[in-house]
Amino acid sequence: MTQPQSPPPGGPGRMGPTRISTLVVAGLAAAAAAWLLISTFYYNGIPRLPWLPVVTLAVLAVLEGYAAINTRGRIERRPGREPVNALMVARFVVLAKASSLAGAIFAGFYAGLTAWLFVESTRAATEDRAPAAGGLVASLALVAAALWLERSCRVPERPEDEREPDDRESRPGQR
Repeated sequence: MTQPQSPPPGGPGRMGPTRISTLVVAGLAAAAAAWLLISTFYYNGIPRLPWLPVVTLAVLAVLEGYAAINTRGRIERRPGREPVNALMVARFVVLAKASSLAGAIFAGFYAGLTAWLFVESTRAATEDRAPAAGGLVASLALVAAALWLERSCRVPERPEDEREPDDRESRPGQR
């Protein structure tokens, strides 16, 4: 029988920073899907574009921006701020990762929709341009705020004299 091996460091179960390439691919896929859907179904009775999703995305972006400012101050232990709760920071990281991906998908969808509406010259398309462009801006703001929140949750580097040796650093012959 073989012995079970432990996963390599940085292997499965380890969460890394959000990759910009992942967000770009998700956004491009959503833009292509939006273009295909809107060009196929726009004249078959689609109602006016609502402003509620735009407002929702914008409010989420503002809330995550506020959480980024607050969390960074608490991690850095600025005067007048309470100590940070590690579980809350972990939840913020998960929220930030999910929000950045959702924001990229919404941004791609709104980008495809906006591009198609600017190509189309009907009165209905002209009326839908403002909510579509607003949705694109709000989605991009959500992506930016989510990436900022994720970055704000990082633990700052300690000075060299305060660092404890890492397991990998203490084992000879490994890098």
